[in-house]
Amino acid sequence: MILTLSYHLIPISQTQKNQKFLQPPLFSFCTLKSLYFLFKKIKLVEVFGMAIVSLVILPLGVFFFCSGLIVNLIQAICFVFIRPLSKSTYRKINRQLAELLWLELVWIFDWWAGVQIKVFTDPETFRLMGKEHALLICNHKSDIDWLVGWVLAQRSGCLGSALAVMKKSSKFLPVIGWSMWFSEYLFLERNWAKDENTLKSGLQRLKDFPRPFWLALFVEGTRFTQAKLLAAQEYAASQGLPIPRNVLIPRTKGFVSAVSNMRSFAPAIYDITLAIPKSSPPPTILNLFKGKSSVVHVHIKRHLMKELPETDDSVAQWCKDIFVAKDALLDKHMADDTFSAQELQDHGRSKKSLVVVTSWACLLIFGALKFLQWSSLLSSRRGIAFTVSGLAVVTVLMHILIRFSQSERSAPAKVAPAKTKNEGNPSETGDDKQH
Repeated sequence: MILTLSYHLIPISQTQKNQKFLQPPLFSFCTLKSLYFLFKKIKLVEVFGMAIVSLVILPLGVFFFCSGLIVNLIQAICFVFIRPLSKSTYRKINRQLAELLWLELVWIFDWWAGVQIKVFTDPETFRLMGKEHALLICNHKSDIDWLVGWVLAQRSGCLGSALAVMKKSSKFLPVIGWSMWFSEYLFLERNWAKDENTLKSGLQRLKDFPRPFWLALFVEGTRFTQAKLLAAQEYAASQGLPIPRNVLIPRTKGFVSAVSNMRSFAPAIYDITLAIPKSSPPPTILNLFKGKSSVVHVHIKRHLMKELPETDDSVAQWCKDIFVAKDALLDKHMADDTFSAQELQDHGRSKKSLVVVTSWACLLIFGALKFLQWSSLLSSRRGIAFTVSGLAVVTVLMHILIRFSQSERSAPAKVAPAKTKNEGNPSETGDDKQH
């Protein structure tokens, strides 16, 4: 207002002389004011959006952790009292318990967010899925590849016996990590000198597993990001290897050990390739909680274990060749926006997760009402403070779970120093850290 009045009180000739002097402050003032209100509006939208997300995450978190702790408690009791008497009986019981917990996450995937999984494979492979022991190798494309595997396992009838090779820190995650430990997931420190015997003994324990199981192994060793791809391309160029475009260079020592130890009792390897269509938003844990739908394309090719080479070096090269072919397959998917070379199989979502979640909800709500009636927890300040503190802890744990799953928060890939071709690659260095 002061600037405008001053402008009109100045004579025309002087105005023309000082036009260049007056315009920038007026323009800057208006621009800053507009930017201030724009940023304020954006900030309010972000705060409102985060508040909505928190309102969704909190009840889902309370539901998951309460039911999960019940499952963990029963698993612990079975581990202490049943496993020493009969490992087979313990495994059968734990299979059902783990499925009760994993189905909650499958429900979020299938029914809350409505993520669509389109499976491309041949009819014979589709028929055998869930009916045989199998080693699964997959590109580590997104934050929820592990959850896609659970959904596929559930629809194939082997969710409770779906296993994976995980980094050691995963087993310390409340509820989900503890249940994985009871379910005999394999946890590694990402240091081959320490992990070789751990992996071998863990694989040998699967020989007498009572039901068909899937063991997932992400041989890239880390989730895919552009920074890690650049590191892999730099290394490949220095070693004269094929330059990857959509995958990372596989670390083959774990795969070689898995094939060597599982060859006698696992008849197949499922080569799985995940891709996201161009029109679909990337599936993340946060987007799942927000209820955002996505589409995931899954290409599955079955290889007979007995057809793999016998020597360790040849098995390692077979794995590398598979990922070169996988890279080309992803190039074709980017061009066609589908896996056109394989048939699309009908793999509709199951209602089992809906039934389980509804049952859990009824049980927990009934139990909560009875507990509140008995304890009068909300009738005192101390009780209210205790309740609020518990909800805050659940919220923090849920955000830890979300952050843990995000690929951009995983440790950056380390680029091996350039060496001669015979001096190994990232997969062959014993002290190489996977992420």
